[in-house]
Amino acid sequence: MSTTAATTHVTIKSPDQMQELGRRLAALLRPGDLVLLTGELGAGKTTLTRGLGEGLGVRGAVTSPTFVIARVHPSLTGGPALVHVDAYRLGGGLDEMEDLDLDVSLPESVVVVEWGDGKVEELSEDRLHVVIARAVGADAPDGVADALESDADDVREVTVTGLGARWADAGLPALAPR
Repeated sequence: MSTTAATTHVTIKSPDQMQELGRRLAALLRPGDLVLLTGELGAGKTTLTRGLGEGLGVRGAVTSPTFVIARVHPSLTGGPALVHVDAYRLGGGLDEMEDLDLDVSLPESVVVVEWGDGKVEELSEDRLHVVIARAVGADAPDGVADALESDADDVREVTVTGLGARWADAGLPALAPR
């Protein structure tokens, strides 16, 4: 049974900042890590994953794998490959995901699953859950109100939660802006 090890909240005001968050997060990742991305369509899940790919130094453009379900991006630097999965069109939970052989890829790769809630948690007790939400109106955190007036479509609240012992001291608080 997993327990919450650490949670960090980050306000993102542009796609460039989302991609930069991905690069910073990549510095914390290692082979065997499972990352679940949750957020509505257009929230920035693929943009964050693009930053992860840059930070991990992988080959190929990181784009949404919606129609191919999964893409493997091998490392150019000797690090872990990035396995990028879009489970949006998959409804069968882990049984349907087993066809992708993620359990085989996981030990030597970083596996990122968009729309993975309720579908891949059984792959690992230790996982990172990233929730991306649009900051809107009264729900906006302090200091974001001005940004909402001019760039409301770009502002996101990102909650990064590490589950399991792997994330207890993994440095998640360093993701938050100083």
